[in-house]
Amino acid sequence: MLYNFHTHTYRCSHATGTEREYIERSIEGGIKYMGFSDHAPFRFPDGHESYYRVPMDMAEEYVAAIGKLRDEYKDKIEIHTGFEMEYYPKYFDEMLEIAKNCGAEYLIMGQHFIYNEYPNGKSAFYDTDSTDDLNEFVFCVSSAIKSGCFTYIAHPDNIKYTGSKEIYAREMRKICVLSREYNVPLELNLLGIRSGRNYPNTDFWKMAAEEKSPVVFGMDAHDAYNAYDADSVVKAEKLVEQLGLNYIGMPKLIDIQRL
Repeated sequence: MLYNFHTHTYRCSHATGTEREYIERSIEGGIKYMGFSDHAPFRFPDGHESYYRVPMDMAEEYVAAIGKLRDEYKDKIEIHTGFEMEYYPKYFDEMLEIAKNCGAEYLIMGQHFIYNEYPNGKSAFYDTDSTDDLNEFVFCVSSAIKSGCFTYIAHPDNIKYTGSKEIYAREMRKICVLSREYNVPLELNLLGIRSGRNYPNTDFWKMAAEEKSPVVFGMDAHDAYNAYDADSVVKAEKLVEQLGLNYIGMPKLIDIQRL
């Protein structure tokens, strides 16, 4: 595996290590193309900033710090700077503008919350048997795909839906179909693999295989060691082989500065 565009930094408050340590580990693992994609900064209208995001007052410094290291390591690895960002219908245009103004090159989409997150949103990582919650999740991911702003969809199967399998299949297949139609890859998330989360969800990835959705890998590194996670790469490759997934390798970065 020569690429990884899903990497966090300490600024999100739930990752550790320095950018330099992540870069050195990536080089050690043979990564040639690397991207930092920490959680996109955003301040809600009442001033609230979510604990897990890059704070607004650190966003430009985040881009500048990685830019400096990109120049330093240019002969060893190609480094890009982006954000992992949700699709919130109420705030998407503003969030995109902030990311562009900070100088980010690309976005990956990770829908961690639904119903615009705050003040009355729901985490996609909590158990839910609500069809409304599932429908909202699918709507947001589908809208992100259609927007043309995202390089790929991170952990598209992270919603912890515990309701009807038939309803799950009907709704989540829509994401797989749109991924193929719009040529926006879906990420097999290596953090989910190495930490035994509810994703990768085999039911979802069987549908992705049937629809021939383009598939990529993402380390989702929150510490320097997992900036290259060889064991999980092997497990992801086995999943690709077992299910017959349309693995495309390195995705093409969507340059948000040109949007």
